[in-house]
Amino acid sequence: QVQLVESGGGLVQPGASLRLSCAASGRSLSNFVMGWFRQAPGKKREFVAASRWSGLTYVADSVKGRFTASRDNAKNTMTLQMDSLKLEDTAVYYCAAGVVIGTEMDPQKYNYWGQGTQVTVSS
Repeated sequence: QVQLVESGGGLVQPGASLRLSCAASGRSLSNFVMGWFRQAPGKKREFVAASRWSGLTYVADSVKGRFTASRDNAKNTMTLQMDSLKLEDTAVYYCAAGVVIGTEMDPQKYNYWGQGTQVTVSS
């Protein structure tokens, strides 16, 4: 079993930055993909970023250039640096992990999920 715990959410103004962290425990995440998803009220869960064990990282087009994902395999952690936040970035952000074959963008391919952390961007 893998437990994932997110932290770092909060309320910020447009243009501000936030840094989310995800700490994994329970087992090594060797060969696991770690990902970030978000879900706004009334909307489907949306892919944000993912990182493979090899270090390959993918970021959604909607946040490219503003969000940066990074992973520390030794510490079993993943971070999401979010800059130039916009109103539409408001959502609950979830950390996920799984042995993902194929696209990293499909939430159904992830086996483990954190409880989520709220990010609210408001003026």
